[in-house]
Amino acid sequence: MKRLVARLWRLIRGPLQWRILWFAHAKFMVGVTGVVRNDAGQVLLLKHRMWPPERPWGLPTGYAVKGEEFPLTVVREVKEETGLEVKPGRLVSVTSGYKLRVEVAYEALHTGGTLSIDKFEILEARWFSVGTLPEGMQDSHRRLILDDRPS
Repeated sequence: MKRLVARLWRLIRGPLQWRILWFAHAKFMVGVTGVVRNDAGQVLLLKHRMWPPERPWGLPTGYAVKGEEFPLTVVREVKEETGLEVKPGRLVSVTSGYKLRVEVAYEALHTGGTLSIDKFEILEARWFSVGTLPEGMQDSHRRLILDDRPS
């Protein structure tokens, strides 16, 4: 039976294979987070309007759009949410286990721009030292910051 399936699979190369794979496998959204630091080593945190009121503070975060490279999602999301420009760095974390979501985090360096928050999504944007992270912060984002400290 395995040989027959393998032979059929090789015969249907191309678009039909992709359609079968599409229907047979789970679909995921990819959330991308940026651990954005400035030259002083401070981290950029945003007070998110749509997040739970008891935990509104977190890193710049958003969903990748189809065909977008994940480091560029960080660049786009930071620009949309804050007006700031960043240069993406190394991959910090990949986490799965959510229902329909995979989370990816990259470090990023602030390179310029003028702070101008998206008032629909963001209530406030501030730079914090690692020792002065605010209360009401997402635990997963706190871990990303603490685990990604520059050497």
